[in-house]
Amino acid sequence: MSRSLRRLASGAAATALAVLSTATASPAHAGTAAAVNLATNPGFEIPTLPLADWGSVPGWHCAPGEAATTTAARTGSTALAVTPATGDSTGECTQYLAVRPNTTYTYAAWVRGSYVFLGATGTGHDVAPAWTPGTGDGWQRLSTTFTTGADASSVELYLHGWYGQGAFAADDVTVDGPAPDPARATWNAPTTDKAVFITIDDGWARTPEAARLIADRQVPVTAFPLPMPQGFEPDYFKKVTAVAGSSVQDHSVSHRDLTTLTPAEQQAEICDARDAAAARYGTAPTIFRPPYFAWNDDTLRAAANCGMKYLLTATADYSWGASDVYHGGALQPGDVILLHFTDTLAGDLQRALADAAAAGLHPAGLTDYLR
Repeated sequence: MSRSLRRLASGAAATALAVLSTATASPAHAGTAAAVNLATNPGFEIPTLPLADWGSVPGWHCAPGEAATTTAARTGSTALAVTPATGDSTGECTQYLAVRPNTTYTYAAWVRGSYVFLGATGTGHDVAPAWTPGTGDGWQRLSTTFTTGADASSVELYLHGWYGQGAFAADDVTVDGPAPDPARATWNAPTTDKAVFITIDDGWARTPEAARLIADRQVPVTAFPLPMPQGFEPDYFKKVTAVAGSSVQDHSVSHRDLTTLTPAEQQAEICDARDAAAARYGTAPTIFRPPYFAWNDDTLRAAANCGMKYLLTATADYSWGASDVYHGGALQPGDVILLHFTDTLAGDLQRALADAAAAGLHPAGLTDYLR
């Protein structure tokens, strides 16, 4: 993020403080959730996201070279069309879905082709797939119902054809069931412990000086790298999050202002970034930082549908030589410090740690406090 965009984020933070301080006072948006379509990009209408390096169809993960969209849609302008690359492939496409435990969901899609299957795994119970031996020249609706187990928090949906049966198409996916509670918006991690939290965004500059400082001083950091710089140097982010209490979290795919996007586009941005991080680092994020600190109620719902428990901004910005504490005065217990992966990160981090020490505070692992 450039300095001018950082100033935009600082301004957004200042205007959001009253909202955020209220949001942290009690559980967010408690109550009974209405049944909605929870699928990401259910009509395959969202174009490939800018800067995306995680699949060709937002929200869906298909084998490279096998997935494409086509204008031969059932509704709208595009549908999923998959031609298995080899006779050993079914052309499977999947997506992860955040779910409630002990809850029933109905997963359905309209399909076209021979031997097309849909179903879900990771539910906690066996789920028989819905399938068809063939749809002739038209579209056919497949549907299956599953109930999640007591420990289920996410499931994997799948669509696929069959070996040697050629191409298949799918459109108008629905997943009907109660949505998770919207993510909780917060700018800090309220605690009486003498702890502050170091967070680092974006990932465009990956300096060895910053990595050495983090390792030498054993600083737990929460990293919010975008998928593209993750792909450039994935081991770097493993290195800087090797200290106990550290983690890699979600910052969207393309760093756009999410408030300018539809709810479906917001969900694709957040879910695809989650999946990229989970694939590379082995753990699915549960904290989302909106680019420019820009978010709305749709963002909270989209984040929850992607498995995020918290939407996090910050209480202080130490990027690019700054020392801005948004609430005024010295750093306080629970403060979240914003930094960026830039050429100045090592110096910025030293300054933040010095100010924290002067206030009698130490850096701690954010996921130990935002559970």
